[in-house]
Amino acid sequence: MIVAFSVTPLGVGEDVGEYVADAVRVVRESGLPNRTDAMFTSLEGDWDEVMDVVRRAVAAVEARAPRVSLVLKADIRPGVTDGLTSKVSTVERHLSE
Repeated sequence: MIVAFSVTPLGVGEDVGEYVADAVRVVRESGLPNRTDAMFTSLEGDWDEVMDVVRRAVAAVEARAPRVSLVLKADIRPGVTDGLTSKVSTVERHLSE
């Protein structure tokens, strides 16, 4: 399963980078395959471990912000591993043709 999610603190002003870094730190320390870009962090693993990391990432932001917004999109596809890399590789292969 791949989950793309965004955790946004609310009520802390416009500069939210340090709060988002708290969430990304949880993801990176999880040891699960992950990738962060300007809008989302993608994370790959089984349901329980991925959702646990998302829950802990939200909790890290919630510990410092009065309100938290979570946007989550999941690709639930049993038996597929290395989807973070293989999906992008497939698109890049088509672009190079």
